[in-house]
Amino acid sequence: ATLAIAVKQQQPRAEVVGVDGDTAILRRARAKAARAGVVLRLEEALAHRMPFPDASFDCVLSSLLFHHLEREHKFATLHEVCRVLRPGGQLHVADWGKAGNALMRGLCLAVQLLDGFENTSDSVAGRLPAFMSECGFKDVVESARFATILGSIALYRGSRAGSV
Repeated sequence: ATLAIAVKQQQPRAEVVGVDGDTAILRRARAKAARAGVVLRLEEALAHRMPFPDASFDCVLSSLLFHHLEREHKFATLHEVCRVLRPGGQLHVADWGKAGNALMRGLCLAVQLLDGFENTSDSVAGRLPAFMSECGFKDVVESARFATILGSIALYRGSRAGSV
């Protein structure tokens, strides 16, 4: 809930909706939001099967999710995000990305050992922007990359095709 709380604090008039498939995580998120004094709508759902109508969001944020997903669920999630975004709405993703150098690549091996090589390989190879484009997003870019103690975090963004 850290990202959702930060968004709500920066944009108090925005309706902020969080999604997680784990009820224990949602319980912790609700408690954390209450301690922060913000109201969030938190839904139990999987990212590739969200319980929201078509074109119901202006923006979707994803933080460190995609590297956990098998490739099939990466594509299903991107299609689902495209479905729930309004035309012109934006997807912003923060996740492990392609390493800028050998040190960053070596550090990311710890993430791959913990989270699995199969599901992390697309992130580490920098394939998420191509996947986003393939799933209907336009103007997809890597807007930033940060070195961390576990490798490179990349920020990607793209817009749902269609006029606003």
